Amino acid sequence: MTNPREVSTRCPEPPAFLMTKEYRRFAEFCDACRRHRYIGLCYGPPGVGKTLSARYYAHWDVVEPCLHAFWDASLPPLGSWHTLVYTPAVTNTARTLAQGLQALHGRWNCLVDQAHSGPHEPERAVVQDYCELVIVDEADRLKMQGLEQLRDLYDRGTVGLILIGMPGLEKRFARYPQLYSRIGFAHAFRPLSQEEMKFMLVHYWAALGLVLEEKDFTDHEAIAAIIRITGGNFRLLHRLLTQIGRILQVNELQTITQEVVEAARACLVIGTN
Repeated sequence: MTNPREVSTRCPEPPAFLMTKEYRRFAEFCDACRRHRYIGLCYGPPGVGKTLSARYYAHWDVVEPCLHAFWDASLPPLGSWHTLVYTPAVTNTARTLAQGLQALHGRWNCLVDQAHSGPHEPERAVVQDYCELVIVDEADRLKMQGLEQLRDLYDRGTVGLILIGMPGLEKRFARYPQLYSRIGFAHAFRPLSQEEMKFMLVHYWAALGLVLEEKDFTDHEAIAAIIRITGGNFRLLHRLLTQIGRILQVNELQTITQEVVEAARACLVIGTN
């Protein structure tokens, strides 16, 4: 019989995405901006999952590899695709921003149109616009001219717009009344709660072939150490769990203890927010 606390020989990846309450709040915020065609503002500290949530909402990990591909039978169903995710370059101008966003928008529409029409139908002279929402990540990189360019594109179009950035972005935008007056919703992206972190850790323990025991003090001590070190930061939690899995595998350990967690912590460079 297999020992229920035996760690598998394969070091599993930490769960990349789990449906947390914070993601549900973010998805409701995106739905509202998309439905009412408003400008939304999302801000939060680094590593809490803003970009990951945006990509998951837009199915971007599936969409992005297909943007330059021709139609083929392996394309997934596109019925729920309605959102673009655009990340401006570190150095950008209003012109490059407009050109990059327009090119991405055009390729995305062609991809969706091809998937809807099938491989045997002739190409349409005019492609329908399927986009309902544009999410601009790393909006802190945009200068005044870039923000004005986005406002102009929003005024000319019929899509919702969400700008994602760091805390303080909302105060910076308050200095641009023409843009700020068009913001309909704001969403402060919060770190994971302790309950959400425990929910994720249950899944990670299961991926290792372990059972997280509420009455086991060793498990309780390890969880407390993980929560204390990561402080609800999703990115840091993912990195820490990766190191924990590596330490368990290299040392052929079968239990996650506080000492294992602290050893994994020593391998990381953890800055301050």
